[in-house]
Amino acid sequence: MRLPCPLCGLRDRREFTYYGAADYLARPPEDAPEAWDDYLHNRDNPAGETRDLWYHDGGCGAWLVVTRNTMTHEVAAAALANGGEVA
Repeated sequence: MRLPCPLCGLRDRREFTYYGAADYLARPPEDAPEAWDDYLHNRDNPAGETRDLWYHDGGCGAWLVVTRNTMTHEVAAAALANGGEVA
């Protein structure tokens, strides 16, 4: 799979580290062990289009939000996580 970095262009997926869903997950209270288990280990694994957070650690160091299809691995868009230009 290749990801379009808005700063570096089309790059191999091995240059990036995947950090999960781009949607914000609220941290549970410290005294709620069951909620922490869900927060850390139980995430949705949807089939179809997702928005993921990736870090370009093998390149420019940018944080990206990548819109991709988990079934086809097609990448529809990539944007800087700070609201930058869409690639």
